[in-house]
Amino acid sequence: MKPFLYFFKQLYLYSGKKLYINVFGMVFIGLLDGIGLLLLIPVINYSGIVNFHAEGTSFNKPLLYLQQLFDSLGGLAFVLVVFIFINILQSFLQRMITIENVKIQHGFSKSLRREIYRDLLYANWDFYVRRRKTDIINTITAELGRVSAGINTLVQLMASMIFTVIQVAIAFMLSPTITMFVLGSGLILSVFSRGFIRRSRMLGSRTSEIGQSFLAGITDSFNGMKEIKSNTLERSRVEWSHTITQRMYDEQLEYTTLKTASQFYYKSASAVLIAIFIFLSVQLFNAQAAQLMLIIIIFGRLWPRVTGIQASMEQIAATIPALESVIQLKKESQTAREQENFTNSEPIVIEKGIECKKVFFRYNKKANTYAMKNIDVFFPSNCMTAVIGKSGAGKSTLVDLLMGLNRPERGEILLDGIQLTERNLHSLRRSISYVPQDPFLFNTTVRENLSLIQPNASEDQLWDALRFAAADDFVKRLPQGLDTLIGDRGIRLSGGERQRLVLARAILREPTILVLDEATSALDSENETNIQEALEKLKGKMTIIIIAHRLSTIRNADQVIVLDKGEIIQQGEFRDLAKEQRGMFNHLLKQQIKLSL
Repeated sequence: MKPFLYFFKQLYLYSGKKLYINVFGMVFIGLLDGIGLLLLIPVINYSGIVNFHAEGTSFNKPLLYLQQLFDSLGGLAFVLVVFIFINILQSFLQRMITIENVKIQHGFSKSLRREIYRDLLYANWDFYVRRRKTDIINTITAELGRVSAGINTLVQLMASMIFTVIQVAIAFMLSPTITMFVLGSGLILSVFSRGFIRRSRMLGSRTSEIGQSFLAGITDSFNGMKEIKSNTLERSRVEWSHTITQRMYDEQLEYTTLKTASQFYYKSASAVLIAIFIFLSVQLFNAQAAQLMLIIIIFGRLWPRVTGIQASMEQIAATIPALESVIQLKKESQTAREQENFTNSEPIVIEKGIECKKVFFRYNKKANTYAMKNIDVFFPSNCMTAVIGKSGAGKSTLVDLLMGLNRPERGEILLDGIQLTERNLHSLRRSISYVPQDPFLFNTTVRENLSLIQPNASEDQLWDALRFAAADDFVKRLPQGLDTLIGDRGIRLSGGERQRLVLARAILREPTILVLDEATSALDSENETNIQEALEKLKGKMTIIIIAHRLSTIRNADQVIVLDKGEIIQQGEFRDLAKEQRGMFNHLLKQQIKLSL
């Protein structure tokens, strides 16, 4: 129950006094419900079916006093008027409290979604490196939805327990013996129902696991649809969907079977218990019609509350794995939280350069090998530096360190001699525009994709950025120009068009540091030449860092850094490195010349 107690505290922090008012309202409704139970006694008594105080036993003394009170106030007519008034008032209050509970429940869910999403956005890059994206999405969608339902069940359980306590008090006043028997039976029932609760929690864990697998598989399928279609993998994906949906079907069927089994158990126990008690009352204690009627009334009103609490406990048990998943994500994202001064910090201006000083880094602290080893390098400001190397050499890792996405395990990164820390991290990022190898675009128009980075950009600024990236011609040819929808991740554009559009967005920001991670890999020779010429014009105006496999794109770089297995093995100007016959740069250059022939 710890996860529910945690969320109940959060629920209280969100709703404040409203939660207490609703609890008080539920107590008052419980009192009205109990009064309704008491009113049944004189109504039955006036009908003449049973005379509850004719026998004159101590068993009926409270009922005798109640009957005398109603006789003095007007008899049956008064009782019926009070009965109508109480039921109308109870229904009205129930309606108001239900609406308020929904406001609290969904308002809390909305607040929780916002809070978790904010925590996720401000979590550091290492947090995402170590987690599967679809697991995070599943937690903040499906699991959070189950949490919302679980909070609703918890509120209903609170109401049921309040109603039960009040009705137990009234029932105890009417007949302590019957009430103790019902409570004792409920206690015995709870002992035997622990198995249902335990199995419900196991099924809840399985629901979370299957949900994660389903979302991961579906996301992979749609992200890789081009590969699936081109390699005729449809059948294998259909078989996967049959397998996972069968697991979902089996899990839901097992949960329904368990739920109906518990309901069957509760209802059967109810019938058996009331039959046993009536038999014992009649045969051993010579109970009369009044006592039997009282037994039926108390059992009929009290027992469903007891079984209802048991059913709610099962539902809560099934929800606990989702609660634990959300709590874990929330705590981990908060632990990985970066400083929240992103929007308030001013972009940093690098006047001398960026330096890596004895930098060591590894993704897994327990691993023996480092992704970056003893990196000593200086990136001069307003110059173009190229980083090259074989696949897996550590090029992207080095750039991630320069942008503060990853932190050195040893050594330091200096900005004009000042160490990169949490204090100046966001100032650095505000001065950077990053263009990845796999360009990302939102499912909206060209204009909105560009304006994301610079909301107040004018029409002329948009076209200037597009012209710089050699993207203005193809944008003009689009059906609605800047207002053309480009589809999910820009699927309606070619790979080269997507890269040029992302490059235009980066330039629109007017950065002082431009980082290009294979940003021209999908361009044809003509557009690559145009981009090279545009970048050449930027030399002296901003610091440019380029990761490239195509060595032709870095011919005019001021500095070339060659990486291999996380170490710098060569460093210098393009022409000087090309002359080193035994160097890796010369080897890579010769290979590319051969391939181009």
